Amino acid sequence: MTTIAMGRTSIPAKYLPVLVTGCLFAAMFVVGGIRYEGFASGQVILNVFIDNGFLLVVAVGLTFVILTGGIDLSVGSVVALSTMVSASLMAGPGWPPYLVVPLVLAIGSGLGLVMGYIIHAFDIQPFIVTLAGMFLARGLCYTIGTDSIPIEDPTFTAFAQTRIDLFADLWISPSVIIALVVVGVAAYVLHYTRLGRSVYATGGSEQSALLMGLPVARTKIAVYTISGFCSALGGVLLSFYMLSGYGLHAVGMELDAIAAVVIGGTLLTGGSGFVLGTVLGVLVLGLIQTIISFEGTLNSWWTKIFIGLLLFVFILLQRLFSARSRR
Repeated sequence: MTTIAMGRTSIPAKYLPVLVTGCLFAAMFVVGGIRYEGFASGQVILNVFIDNGFLLVVAVGLTFVILTGGIDLSVGSVVALSTMVSASLMAGPGWPPYLVVPLVLAIGSGLGLVMGYIIHAFDIQPFIVTLAGMFLARGLCYTIGTDSIPIEDPTFTAFAQTRIDLFADLWISPSVIIALVVVGVAAYVLHYTRLGRSVYATGGSEQSALLMGLPVARTKIAVYTISGFCSALGGVLLSFYMLSGYGLHAVGMELDAIAAVVIGGTLLTGGSGFVLGTVLGVLVLGLIQTIISFEGTLNSWWTKIFIGLLLFVFILLQRLFSARSRR
């Protein structure tokens, strides 16, 4: 196992990006706690989860794709399409949520399956195929409607507004539970199943994976299907959060999800990364927004500026660690 010396101790190179992201998150929380009154609270961390549960689910799905060396630009549009389908079916024909949610998940998974098949069967760059998927899903939103559609189904709104009390006045929403279950399942699949081993092997070297007899084709199609499923589930969680469907929901979310995965230490070239890193990446992005809210004098666009700077730093760190690990 390749290690990198840190003083008298050596750390496996594959864990170092996650460690850096974890230290960054801890440092941001400590600095925020010192600078702002009321910041050093467990509810602040839980609020980051509550406000970004849908992004976490989308980023987990995207982690599978990026681990194989691919990319999925359609995730934000699929999220928006999921909110529009959910809202229109409940507001128009009056479909119950227990029929709408499985249908939305099937649509997202199906779209991901088709994109994965096209990428593999026709050997087309994932960037182009998922770009087409992005325009397709966003365009389908506007065939349903151009205005925001409110969700007023009693079951759906009751579930969305449920608070789960923990202890010491701390609470979370059901979306956080769903997001954490997705994280747990994804971590298990990646580290304890044949599919997970194939994902890492395909991202490390597709030719080597083929020579080892691994099902590269099925793996590539599977990761885009998983990404489509997670995007649709993220759309359902965003519907809980916004209680509406709108074609302009989740504009640019694909870039936020990619940023979270990269800041979490997953290599864009594939083969290395962890779901835990993606969780930390989402927390870092959420904490930046929280700090800007506590500051009160900065425009929300400063969030994008800080994310851009962090991406530059983490891409350079990835290059630095990769160069040192090859020595």
